Amino acid sequence: MKPTVIYLPQETEQVLEQLSVQGGKTPSEIIQEAIQLYVVNKKKTLPKCVGMGKSGISDLSERVDELLWKE
Repeated sequence: MKPTVIYLPQETEQVLEQLSVQGGKTPSEIIQEAIQLYVVNKKKTLPKCVGMGKSGISDLSERVDELLWKE
């Protein structure tokens, strides 16, 4: 593992220390878990382009010829 330095506001550092004592974990372990959860949740987010082609027509594939060649 690579050591990384982060800067925290004093209030956040105090909360982190409280969580550390309550949970029996080091501040580093808590930060690692938080970052892991963030990364996992970020991966689950779909790209904005998903759903761009939504037409609202439920039977589009069945009526493709009729809809495309309508004069």
